[in-house]
Amino acid sequence: MVLEPIDTARLVVDAIAGKMGADILLLDLTAITIIADYFVIATGESERQLEAMSGEVLRQLEKNDGATPLAVEGTPESGWLLIDYGSVVVHLFSQMQRARYQLEGLWHNAHTVVRIA
Repeated sequence: MVLEPIDTARLVVDAIAGKMGADILLLDLTAITIIADYFVIATGESERQLEAMSGEVLRQLEKNDGATPLAVEGTPESGWLLIDYGSVVVHLFSQMQRARYQLEGLWHNAHTVVRIA
């Protein structure tokens, strides 16, 4: 069964929350760009947690949607990982890299669907 993009995005949020990700943000980009429907942005406290969060996202989407990412970029050591599912793009950051890239500011016109502080 293929999930709708919003359901995929919510599954990603749940997977990250299950690994205690911090400051989880789900943005709806449908009204402002064609590059993706949703961004999920979250912060990990350590390289190990970033690895656990990305692994859980990959497992949950494979298990519940049969989805495999179009691309996975970055590493836990770099403090930034991107998992691209086409309509849903996941950004996992260390605190330092999240502050550096400021995606929330770049996409400030997007609608916030969920924010878990």
